[in-house]
Amino acid sequence: MKKEVLGRCPVCGKELEVTSLSCNNCYTKIEGHFSICKFCKLTDEQKNFVEVFIKNRGNIKEIEKELGISYPTVRNKLEDVISALGYSPKYTESEVDRKEILERLSKGEITSEEAIKLLKGE
Repeated sequence: MKKEVLGRCPVCGKELEVTSLSCNNCYTKIEGHFSICKFCKLTDEQKNFVEVFIKNRGNIKEIEKELGISYPTVRNKLEDVISALGYSPKYTESEVDRKEILERLSKGEITSEEAIKLLKGE
C-alpha cells in the first residue's frame, strides 16, 4: 500500500517542503526545495470531502446523504476547502448558515422550532 506524501507537519501543522525526489527505475536522485501541490496541503477530512464532492458531481443532496450532514454543513465544508486552496471564500460560515436555514424553513424541510435552534447555534 502506497503512502501519501504529507502536506502538513504532524507536530506543528505548518506546510512541509519536499527536499528530495528519486526514481525507482533508474535510481536518479534530485535534491532541492520543492513545493507540494495545493491538494496535498488539505487535511485528510478536506480530501475526503473533495472526493465525495467530485464523486457526486457536486450534487449537494447526494453529498448530504453520503456524509450524513446538513446542507449548511456541506456549504461550510466547501468554503473551508476553497479557503485552504488559497481562494477567498464567497460566504462566511454565519452567512451560509442563516441563508440556508431560512431556505430550508421556507421549503418545509425543517420546522420553525428547528430553524430557531439552528439560528441560535444550538
